Amino acid sequence: MNNKTHTPLFHVSKRGALKWYQSWAIRGAALLLALVLCGLVTTWVTGEDPIAVYKSIWKGSFGSARRAWVLFQNIAMLLCVSLAITPAFRMRCWNLGGDGQMLIGGLATTACMILLAGKLPNWAIIVCMVVSSVLAGAVWAAIPAIFKAKWNTNETLFTLMMNYIATQLVAYYIIVWEVPKGAGKIGIINQATEAGWLPTIGSYKYLLNIIIVAILCVAMYVYLNYSKHGYEISVVGESERTARYVGIKVEKVIVRTMLLSGAVCGLAGMLLVGGTEHTLTTTITSGRGFTAVMVSWLAKFNPIWMIFTSFLLVFLERGAGQIATNFGLSASFADILTGIILFFIIGSEFFINYQINFRHTAGKEE
Repeated sequence: MNNKTHTPLFHVSKRGALKWYQSWAIRGAALLLALVLCGLVTTWVTGEDPIAVYKSIWKGSFGSARRAWVLFQNIAMLLCVSLAITPAFRMRCWNLGGDGQMLIGGLATTACMILLAGKLPNWAIIVCMVVSSVLAGAVWAAIPAIFKAKWNTNETLFTLMMNYIATQLVAYYIIVWEVPKGAGKIGIINQATEAGWLPTIGSYKYLLNIIIVAILCVAMYVYLNYSKHGYEISVVGESERTARYVGIKVEKVIVRTMLLSGAVCGLAGMLLVGGTEHTLTTTITSGRGFTAVMVSWLAKFNPIWMIFTSFLLVFLERGAGQIATNFGLSASFADILTGIILFFIIGSEFFINYQINFRHTAGKEE
C-alpha cells in the first residue's frame, strides 16, 4: 500500500512584515505592469498610440493651472471624506454613510446661507454654517451608532439606508428653495451678495479648502496615533472582548467615534456647498463616500498615506475623462483602463501580505 503523501505544487503563507520601501516597490511594480497592459489593450482595441493616451491622462490633470487647481480641490474633498470614515473603519465599524452625512451637512449649510442672508454679517453666517453642518453630520452618524451600541444592529445596512433618506430630504428642500419656481434646482445661492460664501485666499478659489483639509489630515493622524481615544479605537477594532477586559467602555467608543466620523463628513458637505459649488444637488457628493472606502483601505487607515491614494484615484478619474475627450472614445473605455490599474494596485496588496511557496523537488530515492 502506497503511503506517500502528495504535497501540492505551491501553497500560500502569511508573509512577515516588509519594510516600507519593499511594500512600495511591489506597488510600483504593479502600477508599471498595469500601465503596460493598458497600453496593449489600447493598441489592440482602438489602434491608438498608448503613449499619446498616457500623455492625455497627464494633461487631464496638469494641462493647465486651472486643471491643476481643480485636481487639488478634488483630492482635498476626497481626502476629507476618507479622513472622516477612517476612525470608524479602524474600529471595524463600517460607516458607509459618508455620502448621506455629507448631504445633510450640505443641507444644513444651504439652510444657513438662504435663511440668514441679510440678517447676519457674513462672518456670523459662516460660523453658523460650520457649527450646523458639523452637528447635522454628527447626528446623522449618531443614529446608526446608538443602535449599533445598544442593540448590535448592522451598521453597514443602517448607514446605507441613511444615505437614501438624506438624498430624499435634499430633493425635497431643493423643490422648496428652487429658483425660479419649477426649475428643479436651487441655482447659485446668494450669487449677488455672496453671503455665506467662504472667503478666497488671493486669487485662488480652492486654496482655503485645501488648507483646511491639510490641517485636518495632520490633526487626524495625531488623534489616531497619539491620543487616548485613538488607542481605544484600535483596541476595540482588534477585539471588543479585550477592550472590555481592560476597562474600555465599548459602547461609548462606538458612539463617540461615529459622532466624529459624521461631524467631519458634515464639514466636507459645508466645504462643498460654501466653498466650491455654492449650490446644492442630490449628486453633489459624486459618490465620494464610497470612493473614500477604497482610499482609506489602500492607505491602511493611515491619514498621511491617504494623500497619495486620494491623488491616485482622482488623477486616474480626470485622466480617464481626458482620454474620452481627446480620442472620441466612450467614457466606458476610459473606465476600463482605470479599472485595470486599480485591479493591479489592489492585487499588489496580496503579495505584500502573503507569499507563494513552491514545492521543492525531492531528489530521487535510490
